[in-house]
Amino acid sequence: MQKLAIPESVLMSVEKPERYIGHEFNSVIKDKSKISVRFAMCFPDVYEIGMSHLGIAILYDMFNSFEDTWCERVYSPWPDMDKIMREKKIPLFGLESQEPIKNFDFLGITIQYEMVYTNILQVLDLSGIPLLAKERTWDDPIVIGGGPCTSNPEPLADFFDMFYIGEGETRYRELLDIYKRSRADGDSREEFLHKAATIPGMYVPSMLDVVYKEDGTIDKFVPKFPDVPKKVLKEIVKDLDNTYYPEKPVVPFIKVTQDRMVLEIQRGCIRGCRFCQAGQIYKPVRERSVEYLLDKASKILKNTGHEEITLSSLSSSDYTHLDELLNQLIEECNDKKVNIALPSLRIDRFSLDVMDKIQDIKKSSLTFAPEAGSQRMRDIICKGLTEEDIINGATMAFKGGWTKVKLYFMLGLPFETEEDIKGIADLSNLIAATFYDTVPKEERVNGHVQIVTSTSFFIPKPFTAFQWASMNTADEFIDKAEHTKRYIMGELNQKHIKYNWHEADVSMLEGVFARGDRKLSKVLLNAYKKGCIFDAWSEFYKNDLWLKAFEEENVSMEFYTTRERPDDEVFPWDFIDCGVTRAYLLREWHRARNGEVTPNCRRQCSFCGSARFDCGICINR
Repeated sequence: MQKLAIPESVLMSVEKPERYIGHEFNSVIKDKSKISVRFAMCFPDVYEIGMSHLGIAILYDMFNSFEDTWCERVYSPWPDMDKIMREKKIPLFGLESQEPIKNFDFLGITIQYEMVYTNILQVLDLSGIPLLAKERTWDDPIVIGGGPCTSNPEPLADFFDMFYIGEGETRYRELLDIYKRSRADGDSREEFLHKAATIPGMYVPSMLDVVYKEDGTIDKFVPKFPDVPKKVLKEIVKDLDNTYYPEKPVVPFIKVTQDRMVLEIQRGCIRGCRFCQAGQIYKPVRERSVEYLLDKASKILKNTGHEEITLSSLSSSDYTHLDELLNQLIEECNDKKVNIALPSLRIDRFSLDVMDKIQDIKKSSLTFAPEAGSQRMRDIICKGLTEEDIINGATMAFKGGWTKVKLYFMLGLPFETEEDIKGIADLSNLIAATFYDTVPKEERVNGHVQIVTSTSFFIPKPFTAFQWASMNTADEFIDKAEHTKRYIMGELNQKHIKYNWHEADVSMLEGVFARGDRKLSKVLLNAYKKGCIFDAWSEFYKNDLWLKAFEEENVSMEFYTTRERPDDEVFPWDFIDCGVTRAYLLREWHRARNGEVTPNCRRQCSFCGSARFDCGICINR
C-alpha cells in the first residue's frame, strides 16, 4: 500500500478521514512503469457527493480499461482539511496513488452545477496548478471540463484548457492519442491545444475569440485558425448497450449520499418541459435493453454487496420496458434481499401495480413535482399535467398506503400571476383533502396526512425555451415565497401542510453564472480570493463577499438575471450545438407566451433537431 499523502496525526484531527485515504474496494491500482497517461478525475465537491455520481464511475471505468492510462479520483477537501493542507503545504493528491495532482497529465473536472465554481479554483489552487489557463506550461496538467454546465462554459473559460461537450464515452481515446503524439513530437502546449480543438466535441477557449458590442452583449465568435470549427456539436452515445458501464464500481468506506447501486435505464426525456435543461441537452431518448440491464445488475451486485438498486433516468416511469425489467429484477433481488428504488416518477404515471412490485418499499413518503399550482402555468411550462392527473395519482398513492407526499413547485416562472402563486396553496390543500376523501378514518395508520410543499426559484438555463426570459430579483422571490406561505396558512388543511423554500441569494448567483459570459471569470477569481468556497452549502455561502466581488470588478448581476433577451440576441453559448435548434427553442418560447402545450416526443415529433443523431426514439421520425 502506498504511503498516505496526509500524515495519520492529521487524519485523526479532521472530520471523516476516510475521505482522503483511498484504497476502497474495487479502486484501481496500476503499475506506473506501464502507464503513458495519468488522468485525475475530479468531482469538485465533498467526497460523499462525488462518490455518488454515476458519470464519474463510468469514466473511471472507461479510462482504466485503457492499458496505457491510469485514472484516479480526487474531490474537494472539506474546509477543515483545506485549512490544514494550506498551512502544511500539502498538495492535493489522487486517492489511488496518494501522489500530487500536479504530476498528472490531465485533470478532468465534472461540472454538475454552478455553485461548485469556486471549488474548481480550490482544486487548482491546492494542486499548485496556475488558476489561469494562459499561465500554464507543460509542467502542469491539461485541465479539461465536462458535464451539464459545459452547456455554457464561458464563465469558466479563463480557468480551463478545454471542455468536452456532450457524453464522455466517445472521444477521450482520440484525445489521449493526440496528446501522446504531441508529447512525443515535441509540440508546444499551444500546438497540442490547437490539434485538440479540431476533435469533434472539444472546445478550447483560447482558440475562440469573443467580440462584444457596446451594450455588453456578444457580437460574434471568431476562431483563431481556419480548422477550428465555428460550432462545437455535442458528442452522444448512440447505442447505450454498446458502451462503457462499471461492473465493479468503487465501494466507499463511509456512507455516501447515494449509497446504493445505480442502474441507468435510459438517457434523455420524452417530456418537453420548457424550464428543464437536462430534457433538452440529453436528447434524444435512448433506452438500454432489459437484457443489458439485468446482466449489469447481476455483476454489480456480485462485485459490491450493495443492498439497493436505483433505476436511474430523468423520468423512470417513461421507460417502455419498466414492467418487464422490474419483474426480472425482482427474481434476481428477492433471494439476495436487495431493495429496488424507482425515483423520478411522474404523478400521472404513478401505478400501484408497479409500486407493489418493489419489495420493502417505505410507505411513508412519495415525491412528485407538479412544478406549478395552476393549470395555466403548467401549460406555459409544458409540464403535461392536469389537475385530474395529479389528484388521480395522489388518490392511488393514498390507497396504496402512503401518508406523506412531498410536492415540488417553482416560483418566479415566466408570465406568473398572483393566482398562479395561490394555486400552489390550493393544490397542496386539495391533495391533503384527497387523503381524507380516499382513506376511511379507521384505516388511517397515522391518523392524518402530511404534505410537504417546497418551492425553488426559477432560474433560466441555456438551451431551454426560457433562455430568453427575465429572472425575478431576490426581493421578488422572497416576497412570492411569503405570499405562498400566507396562502397555505389560509387553507382548510394548513395544519397538515409544511412549507419550505430555497435561498434567494444563492438562486441569484446561480442565475448569473447559468447565462454568463467570460467577463464573469474575473468576478469568480475575486470571490475565491476573498474566501468563497463550497457555495452550494448554505453554512459556507458568503453573499456579502460575492456582492463585493461584483462591485469591485464593475460587473452587474442584473445584466445577466433580470434582463429579458430579445429574440435575436447572441448568447454566450451560441457556438455550441447541443442538438436542439435555436429555431425550435424560440418557437417554444413563443408558444409558452400563448400557453400552448407541445405534445411529448412519443405522441408527436416537434422537429427539435435531434433527429440528426439518428438514434433512440428519433430513428423513425
